[in-house]
Amino acid sequence: MNVAVALETRFVRTPDGAFWSLGWLDQSFWRRYLDVFDEVKVIARVVDASEPPSRARRADGAGISFAALPYYVGPWQYLARLRSLRKAASAMISPDEAVILRVPGAIGSLIESRAAGEGRPFGVEVVGDPLEVFAAGSVKSPLGPLLRWRFTRALQRQCRQACAVSYVTRNPLLQRYPARSTAFVTAYSSIDLCDEAFAAESRRYLERPKPLKIVSVGSLEQLYKGPDVLIKAVALVVQTTGVATGSGTPLTLTLVGDGKHRSQLERLAEEEGVSELVHFAGKVPAGGAVRAELDKADLFVLASRTEGLPRAMIEAMARGLPCIGTSVGGIPELLEHNELVRPDDVRALAERIAKLARDREQLSHLSAQNIEKARAYHVDELRPRRLAMYEAVRDRTSDWLKSLMGSRNPISS
Repeated sequence: MNVAVALETRFVRTPDGAFWSLGWLDQSFWRRYLDVFDEVKVIARVVDASEPPSRARRADGAGISFAALPYYVGPWQYLARLRSLRKAASAMISPDEAVILRVPGAIGSLIESRAAGEGRPFGVEVVGDPLEVFAAGSVKSPLGPLLRWRFTRALQRQCRQACAVSYVTRNPLLQRYPARSTAFVTAYSSIDLCDEAFAAESRRYLERPKPLKIVSVGSLEQLYKGPDVLIKAVALVVQTTGVATGSGTPLTLTLVGDGKHRSQLERLAEEEGVSELVHFAGKVPAGGAVRAELDKADLFVLASRTEGLPRAMIEAMARGLPCIGTSVGGIPELLEHNELVRPDDVRALAERIAKLARDREQLSHLSAQNIEKARAYHVDELRPRRLAMYEAVRDRTSDWLKSLMGSRNPISS
């Protein structure tokens, strides 16, 4: 049986018919569905380009194809192209294939409408929380409150209707978006840590790091990850220590990632007087290149306004980095209370960074602790749960198809 997977992520198509991922959803990601299904068809927005973008990775391949929806960016373009999107979506599901929605998102809702209309079972992989994604400060749009309400209701409905549901975190997603009693339910992250993702040993901070090298990883396309908050916190630490910028600075910050808000953040660093301390590394290829950036740092900080279960933080933990994060999404499942701050709380974040920077024993303790926590996300731990989810969707779809055949071909007595 084949499977169609619908999601919000945008992809690029080149004239040779190849499809390219701008992030981590490349061939290696889609191959996991082939452990259960014969082929996987990705339903997503696709934009055409004359050549692959810099550092893009091939997304299609053997057993992996794409069904391209009309391209749009943002709610206004979505509304303008809604009619063509609905028409395209209604034609993208083959009669005999399974359906999995990676939600929340408008595309998942389009495919859900088609599946629900014909009584077709479908699986749901919940990878985020619209209550947080569209919270104040996360998205700069006057439609934010409306989108928050709409996508929250849609996700609640999808989880109630799905035959199988996986959650990227158990809390609070499972409580906010419960599945029906007859559904198969599990939890797993999209991350797959292999042996080389783990540091050989934990870090021992024999002296206080001077300067403390902070790293944060995340797209700058939106301000979900709170890079503006982190820049302000770095500036506040510098101000409160009374040390001017330059060689005597108490800390530096490297932001790994790129996007439309980069120039805005560069201006912010300049306005805060820390432009010499903040390095914008740009988009770095996943895998070894990201690990190299993590290995150069002393502390990983994620000031997110919204999260699922942050891959970047888990990867940092596997490299033995102490971490500080916000109390949103799945981050509290990764970090202890003393490593958490409220989102958008610049002062609390600055105080937590400054306090941890002075405590080399705690830094060493967190390094060892985080490596052990990250082992729960090793591929050998997550793969069985993921396979069980796919098998549940496949089996429920098979049963549904058999019931259709039975109703169309009754056996005469």
